[in-house]
Amino acid sequence: MTVPGIDWPRLVSWLGRNVPDAGEPLSVSLISGGRSNLTYLVEARERRLVLRRPPLGHVLPTAHDMRREWRVISALAPTPVPVPEPVAFCADEEVVGAPFYVMGYVPGAAVQTKDELGRPTPAQTRRLSERLAEVLAAIHAVDYREAGLGDFGRPEGYLARQLDRWCQQWERSKTADLPDYDSLVRRLRERLPAASDSTLVHGDYRLDNTLVRLAPPPAEIEIMAVVDWEMSTLGDPLADLGLTLTYWHDRGDDERARIPVSGDVTVAPGFMNAAEFAAHYGKVSGRDISDLGFYVAFGNFKLAVIVEGIHARFKQGKTVGEGFDRIGAAVPTLISRAHRMLDQP
Repeated sequence: MTVPGIDWPRLVSWLGRNVPDAGEPLSVSLISGGRSNLTYLVEARERRLVLRRPPLGHVLPTAHDMRREWRVISALAPTPVPVPEPVAFCADEEVVGAPFYVMGYVPGAAVQTKDELGRPTPAQTRRLSERLAEVLAAIHAVDYREAGLGDFGRPEGYLARQLDRWCQQWERSKTADLPDYDSLVRRLRERLPAASDSTLVHGDYRLDNTLVRLAPPPAEIEIMAVVDWEMSTLGDPLADLGLTLTYWHDRGDDERARIPVSGDVTVAPGFMNAAEFAAHYGKVSGRDISDLGFYVAFGNFKLAVIVEGIHARFKQGKTVGEGFDRIGAAVPTLISRAHRMLDQP
């Protein structure tokens, strides 16, 4: 059996020693991956497993640290945060060519578009958007010290470090000088909160980084697990909320429709709009969200830098696929949206 990133005979041997209750391994197939970590479905005689490993050819392990992902889902497994079952970790690079971990298979879909939802009722989609806010609040409610994550990051100065980090990334990947970008960085630096809460943060929280159980009405559509923890750390919880709202697509927001990220699932009938989602998060978390405009501006800034990096790789001929020739146009739009958020009183 030949699957990129997997040495099947060695994996079979390792699974036999470390996950004997799964029974005989039968097959492995790639579920998703590319620039990010690779995810595989392993079919075994007694159960299904999911394997995560770094991208192929990756040479900077700190950016795709499997032990870090493993550690956070292991810490969250006993908490109210839904995560896949942690099964086993392998630090031996001789098995598949890189460290990896295995977790339990979770039945569910990573939903990006409203068409992928099927035909839910408005009541179902509203409840799904409520649950998305409630699960985010549950992540931020975890006592990270009690969970064994006290040294998982440096929460003090988190936003200032994030701003510096993404500014450095911009300088490495920018394809043109944008005066509005420079003025946005100045405004963000001036508005950095003097102090903030410190919690576990996911770092890239949105609906398609969860696994959703789709069900016909009147059953609820439920979030079965939060996945893709590779950017998690300790920091300001409202930065998570701000980025989630950056990805959010309100019905009638034609400008947002031209930003080709994260699909259009939130325009499905019944979904809360961004303001309702933020208000529900504030209610269930008990957090003051009065300065939310700054955090949404910060989210738009961060996404603008990410998109500029994708655009730069496309111009260098390092990215192939449909739509990449148009993605660069989203960068000034995201920067403009960030300025408008900071303009709000």
